[in-house]
Amino acid sequence: MKLYKFIAIAFASAALAACSDITDLAPQGGTLLDKQVKETTAAIPSRADASFTGMYFKMSNPLSVGGLSSRPDNFGFAMIDFSTDLEAADMLVADSGYNWFSVCGDLSSRTANYANPYIRYAAPYATVANANAYIMTFDVEQAIADENTEILAKIAQAKAVRAYAYLMIAPYFQFNQTDADLSLPCIPLVNEFTEDFTNNPRATVQEVYDQIFSDLDFAIEYLEGYTRPDKAKIDQQVAYGLRARANLNMRKYAEALSDAQKAAEGYQPATIEELSKPAFYDINDHNWMWGYDQTVESASSYPFATPSSWVRSFSAFSYSAACQVYACCNSLLWNKIPETDVRKGWWVDENLQSPLLKGLAWPGFPDVANADDGGDSKTVFLPYTNVKFGCVTIATDVNEEDWPMMRVEEMILIQAECLARTGKDAEAVKVLNNFIKTYRDPEYDAAVGHCANLLDEIWFQRRVELWGEGFSNNDTRRLAKPLVRFHDGTNNYPTAFRFNMDARDGWWLMRFPQSELNTNLAVKDNVDGKSPVLDQMASLRDGVTD
Repeated sequence: MKLYKFIAIAFASAALAACSDITDLAPQGGTLLDKQVKETTAAIPSRADASFTGMYFKMSNPLSVGGLSSRPDNFGFAMIDFSTDLEAADMLVADSGYNWFSVCGDLSSRTANYANPYIRYAAPYATVANANAYIMTFDVEQAIADENTEILAKIAQAKAVRAYAYLMIAPYFQFNQTDADLSLPCIPLVNEFTEDFTNNPRATVQEVYDQIFSDLDFAIEYLEGYTRPDKAKIDQQVAYGLRARANLNMRKYAEALSDAQKAAEGYQPATIEELSKPAFYDINDHNWMWGYDQTVESASSYPFATPSSWVRSFSAFSYSAACQVYACCNSLLWNKIPETDVRKGWWVDENLQSPLLKGLAWPGFPDVANADDGGDSKTVFLPYTNVKFGCVTIATDVNEEDWPMMRVEEMILIQAECLARTGKDAEAVKVLNNFIKTYRDPEYDAAVGHCANLLDEIWFQRRVELWGEGFSNNDTRRLAKPLVRFHDGTNNYPTAFRFNMDARDGWWLMRFPQSELNTNLAVKDNVDGKSPVLDQMASLRDGVTD
């Protein structure tokens, strides 16, 4: 690993600082959609199958353009989850030369020619391109008329994947906190009807979600009765779950409640016993509804560009363990979790202790937390290092661990929030108590809670339960909450990343990649806000970590 460290730091100082090559790449808002695809009049089975397979493949594998494929921070939608969480308040990575995600920590990710924001913009559009290519291969109306259920189920999945891709971009380019925000410009829409990619302006927030709902409505209708071959594919319940997310973003709480209930049918949360050891690495776990099935083959092409290299703390072939850039919890949040909650052990404490580590050893060392081979593959844990995300084998060099994209626990928390927002507090408390008392903390009482009001209590539970899975940033935005990383006293946030920010600060909004601005002349960039500075807005509070 030492060799890779030298390579990494040399590359980081050149590539992360400028990434000028990104300015020359094609715009991801359209050019991957070859116009010849639109002219296809008959289905070519091999081409259609390749588009369908590629659609799912693009979601969790490195982009292969502009020399990006060899970057350890290029691993698809899981990388987007990681990046957006690092931009929020609850997850942090040490500020060092080995942290390829420092641009997320200091929010310099609002730079048009940096690789990190380019990947986060390009990866979803690459997936949209593959979904569109598959949809355009068929005459959808004819498939409906012929009642071709096999083809319609695949088209439905393509539309659901497209909706998911837009859900991974839209919240980060425009506010959506009030009805007035719905008319604001969001992102360019690219679907099977798009003709002019060089003059494709930003659709409004409402228009983007209209597309999302149209796709998910189709998916839910035509996935009726479909049985998927594995959890890496989308079925009707996952489509309901995606629509629940979209409805939640759009403040359509009754609809989100109904969708979340239908999505969760038949699934049960992970138990306290199951979560009393590092977990979240197997797509076949009963509480997972949808995920990415990371195989040995898919990880072998570049194992550093995997979630296991960055989010997990148990891989011997990783940046996290070898370079001590562990994904850690903000101590402000960790301190709020009661000792009786099994999730308290998802992170080590300030003394590097966690009940989840009992009996676990790193090869050649008596315990995992303090194992240190000089940085060849393992360094000592930092305080509040996460042990939530386990590995198939301690000190693995394969990095084959799967990535969760939807769990039933999320659907339960959506139900609780929507009940509270529609005036049904007693029902919300019942849902929350049943979940937390049964599956996380036997001594929990939602009526008492940890926050001043029920909605903040539910947000607290989301922040703990879904930590590291890509929800924190979007939740903070949709709830119109400030970014609160520290209080007046210090905590474990690195100095360079220690600042707070108002809920409507324009710096929240991502900037478009330079390649998109250069080629899609109708796009007008976000320009408001300014780069945050050390210790700014120290008096801000969020209602959860107060």
